[in-house]
Amino acid sequence: MALSNGNIVYIDQHVDREQNIFFMRLECEFISDSFSVESFKELFQNALVDKFDLKWRIYSANKKPKMALFVSKYDHCLYDILGRYNSGELNLEIPFIVSNHEDLKSIADNFKIPFHYIPIVKENKKEAELKQLELLETHQIDFVVLARYMQIVSHLLINKYPNKIINIHHSFLPAFVGAKPYHSAFKRGVKIIGATSHYITEELDAGPIIEQNVAHVSHSYSIKDLIAKGRDLEKIVLSNAIKLHANRKVMVFNNKTVIFS
Repeated sequence: MALSNGNIVYIDQHVDREQNIFFMRLECEFISDSFSVESFKELFQNALVDKFDLKWRIYSANKKPKMALFVSKYDHCLYDILGRYNSGELNLEIPFIVSNHEDLKSIADNFKIPFHYIPIVKENKKEAELKQLELLETHQIDFVVLARYMQIVSHLLINKYPNKIINIHHSFLPAFVGAKPYHSAFKRGVKIIGATSHYITEELDAGPIIEQNVAHVSHSYSIKDLIAKGRDLEKIVLSNAIKLHANRKVMVFNNKTVIFS
């Protein structure tokens, strides 16, 4: 840092003794007007990376990551994300929203964000995903958020954006599968419900977990109450996961995340 006239303003680390690996995240400030990220990367590579065989990433805090939103018909996560985005709470840009239905176009219009309708049926799924990829590449998207996008994403997108596609779902899995998990949970008299946000992999709902939360419920809750509470959790958990990813506080190793404060 001294060679570049800089100062470390944040540092945190974690040692995973089982996997014998060391993780570190730090933030730096540089006061020189002539500072160049590219020049610093070269200096860092020569001084430390080659010597210690590091896996590393460097980002500029001035560059906001670009996030694409994929939605279907549920609107609660979309409204929450766009509300936070509109208030300046999220450190990112949203170039567009894409959906396999037209139901939520009016919401995108209200927030003045371009909306792309790409219908998907079994016969055209690959063609539709190629259109999605074209949009992502044209807008130089950094990561994707599935805000209750009710389609299984194939390897075409997953391979292009490894650990960069964030999903949200209820935490009843695998106990209560199917289209009406809250109805099944209600019949069993569950006492805790939750939500999980994770990166997607080709194995369904088995990617590295970013954020989770739970809420206690009781016998007095109706199915409608459970669904409402579940959707509240989904909004909070997904927005927290987005913040963590956008602020570069997540590291992934062997399908497990390290989350820095």
